[in-house]
Parts: sequence; structure tokens; C-alpha cells
Amino acid sequence: MTTFLVWAPAARRVVLRAGGRTARAVRAPGGWWTAHAPAPPGTDYGWQLDDSPDVLPDPRAAWLPHGVEGRGRVYDHAAFPWTDGDWTGRPLAGAVLYELHIGTFSPEGTFDGAIERLDHLVGLGVTHVEVLPVNALAGEWNWGYDGVGWYAVHEPLGGPDGFKRFVDACHARGLAVLLDVVYNHLGPSGNHLPRFGPYLTDHAGTAWGDVLDLGRATVRRYVVDNALMWLRDYHVDGLRLDAVHALVDPLAGRGHPHVLAELSAAVERLAGELGRPLPLIAESDLNDPIMIEPREAGGYGLDAQWDDDVHHALHALLTGERQGYYGDFGSLTVLAKVVRDAFLHDGRFSSFRGRRHGRPIDRARTSGHQFVVCLQNHDQVGNRAAGERLPELTSPARLRIGAVLLLSLPFTPMLWMGEEWAAATRWPYFTSHPDPVLAAAIGPGRLEEFGRHGWDTSAMIDPQDPAAFRAARLDWSELTRPGHAEMLGLYRRLIALRAAEPELRDGDLTAVASGFDEDAEWFVLHRGALRVAVNLAGETRRVPLSATAGEVLLATGPLTPTADGAAVELGAETAAVVRTRPAE
Repeated sequence: MTTFLVWAPAARRVVLRAGGRTARAVRAPGGWWTAHAPAPPGTDYGWQLDDSPDVLPDPRAAWLPHGVEGRGRVYDHAAFPWTDGDWTGRPLAGAVLYELHIGTFSPEGTFDGAIERLDHLVGLGVTHVEVLPVNALAGEWNWGYDGVGWYAVHEPLGGPDGFKRFVDACHARGLAVLLDVVYNHLGPSGNHLPRFGPYLTDHAGTAWGDVLDLGRATVRRYVVDNALMWLRDYHVDGLRLDAVHALVDPLAGRGHPHVLAELSAAVERLAGELGRPLPLIAESDLNDPIMIEPREAGGYGLDAQWDDDVHHALHALLTGERQGYYGDFGSLTVLAKVVRDAFLHDGRFSSFRGRRHGRPIDRARTSGHQFVVCLQNHDQVGNRAAGERLPELTSPARLRIGAVLLLSLPFTPMLWMGEEWAAATRWPYFTSHPDPVLAAAIGPGRLEEFGRHGWDTSAMIDPQDPAAFRAARLDWSELTRPGHAEMLGLYRRLIALRAAEPELRDGDLTAVASGFDEDAEWFVLHRGALRVAVNLAGETRRVPLSATAGEVLLATGPLTPTADGAAVELGAETAAVVRTRPAE
């Protein structure tokens, strides 16, 4: 006999339909119902509430082979033949992350297809694979952020066993797996939670969908248990928490910890039990170190957070874009500020927001490793009207400068899939909503959003057009083509150099210094005895090193040491990493 549980506190009658059998559930304390039936793994099942004829999928179903509108299927997590028994995880300090979307990473668009490309990532030198959300959602393809079956893996990607095969294959190659999870909203289609109980808040939801009522203990448990499931049952090595600034916790500050602090405490306990690191990384636009401050000091105790200010500083500098939220960025002064302090807006005025924003970090107590930074990611590419990557927005020489800077900063770098070979494929917003009303509204809604950010919408593809999804798939034949192959070689050398040179991996923000000349367009980052010298000008510049030049570890263009050794002559749009030596 298999025991089934479901939370339906307002229901008067609950019936389990499992296979061809019917079992009436018995009310248990706390609004839970329990039922028993002979239902081995592979049995389809669902719930009927009160007098409704509808058989609904279990809110905690681990397998939804018929989609989010169909019955769930009994799944045995213990049956998978894992081979990673010796896996002890990888620390976030010194890591290089690689963000990918399973549906567009390989031609197959599945976990098994992605496995075939993992050796490329090993050869690249990355340490962690960060996977966009894989939970079940309405439709066939999507970015993954419209999930409603939070406990199930999307079937078109390969279902629960497919995801486990992917994680197991990553571990076999020494790659850790981070999973993007979405707790700030539910997708706009296929959400049956309100029929079971008061999962959702009565207040307005986000622009992305309805939000959970985190003022209820059972609903908070729904979030925490889901996080623990990915880490425990799928052997995932950490979670990236989507848009935590949109989490509304009515209990926080009222004698109860914030749900993020509750989550970090639970994950910390699980990490102790499993004997491997399980980092939690917040995506937050608050520029508030409360995310990573210790719980005992009033923080949420997360391990790291995304740092958009570093992205904006690099992007605006390399492309010249200043519209929308790039308005305060683009100067070397700003680059020097974010390299030192992680945030530009740390209590300063934000012209995009029209107010002061953020809070400063304590550089002496905060490691640079706690900030995940990038040149590109799914949001910054996909939320452009046409999904243009950086190669369309700047020169190849400036792309190389961006790569050198990214992998030399005191933060945790993250690459966006295909970035390493300057992929030419765009990655536009794409959906496959089966609801015709919702499908018709997606395009106009995105046009309005893009217009507010100043993007050119003339090249936008209708998100519901299958061409948008097909266009987003990586073209792996590019790797050996001129230009792409050279960029891939540069990324490989940079990641290997970062692994070989402890000073490039050092997260001590108090040891970071820089020099620059805004008019002459040169910038020098000091990393111990190493100097990362950059010339953004269209002609050769003399770049002082504040030390005596020694071995040139890497250069993307012409470089000549000066006669006195205190500077280098850098060619136009060139970056270099130089080891200095003590003055004689």
C-alpha cells in the first residue's frame, strides 16, 4: 500500500484516484488529508475535491508525464541508480559558473542532449553549471520561469530521471550543478493550488503571476521542502533563487525570521548531513548586503547574490549604451567604484529609479566571491527586444577586453551559454502558452515592457512564434569558424590563468585597487603582483602599472613594455595581464 498526503484545509471531502482505484481520504490535523491505495511507482493518480468531477494533479507530484493539467504519476526517488557516491561538491570560492537553458543548449533540447555537450564545459574549465528552471509548466517550451508544478521536472526536457542523469553525468566530470528556482511567483497558466487551499495571497501578484501567501506555515514549508528536495533527491549542489526582492513575507520582523533566513538555516543543516557545500545564491535588485549577512547579525545567511551593477558597468563601457538602467554607468570611474565596492548604488541616487538605492557592503567582512557577476546572462540578453548578444553590440576587440576583465575581477564570474565562442545566435523571449487568451497577450505585453526600457522593438519576434524558440538554439558548428574559435581559445586561456594564479581568484576586496584615466581611456586593475591593463581607446596608449613590468601572461593585442619598465604601450582596444616584480 502507498500512502498519499495532500493539504486541502477547506475541503469537506477528498478522494484519491490512483490507477483504476478510488480511496476516500481521511482528514488529519492541520488541514491535511491522507489516503492509502495499492499504487506502485508508475501508477497515475490525482485528487478530487468535494463535488467536483475534476481529477487534479497533486501539488507535490514528483512526476507529471501528462503535463500540468493531467494526473501525476507515482515516482520512487530511491530507485535511480546514482553513480556519484564519492562526490563531495565544489566550493563557490574560486568558481567559474556557466549558465545554460536546457531547451536551447543542444539541438535535442533535452537533458540527454545536454549531457553530450558536457565535455566541452570541462575543456573550457568551468566548475559549476547553473541550469535555468526545469520544473513543470504549461506548454512545451519556455524560459522556465512560468512553473506551476514545482515538485516535478518538465517532461519535454526528460522528466525526473532525465534530470538525474544530467546531474550524475556532471558529477562524473567534476562539474557541480546549480539550479535556478522560482519562489516569487507562479506561472500564469496551469496553477491549481487555489483549488486545494489558501496557497496564494489575497493581495495583488507580480507582473509575472500570482504569489504565495508566506504568512501561512504550511505554505512556507511548501517552499522550504521544495528547495530541500532538489538538493537531496536530485543531488543538486546549490540553488539560484530568482528575484527574491519580489518575495513578500508578512511574518518577517514580527518575531519570525524572513523566509530566506528560514530557508538558509534548513539548507545549512542539510549540507551538514550530506557533507558537501550547498550554496544559495540570490538574484536581488535591492543592492542590499542583508542577503549575505549572517543570520545571527540579522541577515538572511545566503551564500552569494547576483550583482547587476558590475554587469551594467561592463556592458555600458563596452557598448556605449546609456538608455534605461544603464544611465548611470559607462565610465571608468564607475568601473573602479564597482570593482572596489561591488555596488555603484549603495545609498547613492539612481537616475533610473529616481531615488537613492542600495546599502554599502562591509568590505572587510564581505568576500568578493559572494557576488556573482557577468558580461551576459539570460535576462540581459533575452530581455532585449530582439535577444541580441554582445557580439552584435560591440567590436570583437572590446569583447575580448570584457572577457579579460570579467575573469580577473575579485568576484565569482558567470558565463552565459555560447558566450565563450561569441555565439551569433540571438536568444529572444519565447513561450508556448496553450491558453489562447494568454498567448495573444504576451506579444503586446512585451512590446510595452521593452518600450519602457528604450529597446528597439522593430526586430522583435512574437514570443509565441515557434521561430523565436528555434532561433534561440545554440549553433555548435560555430566553434571552429574564424572569429569564434579564437574567442573560445581566449576564454580557455583566461579560465586556466585564473585557476593557476591565486591572485586572480582572491576575493579580498580590501586588497583591490585600480588606476585609470577617463580621457585617455585606460584602466589598470591591481591583483596583488598582477596588473590587468586595458586600453579602450582607438589608438595605442601608454598605461602605467605602478610597478615594474615582468612576464606578460596574456595579451589580446600589441603590447610593448616601456624602457623604464613602469608602464606598457598597449595597442588600440587591447587588454593584458602582466606580472610585476619588485623594483631593483
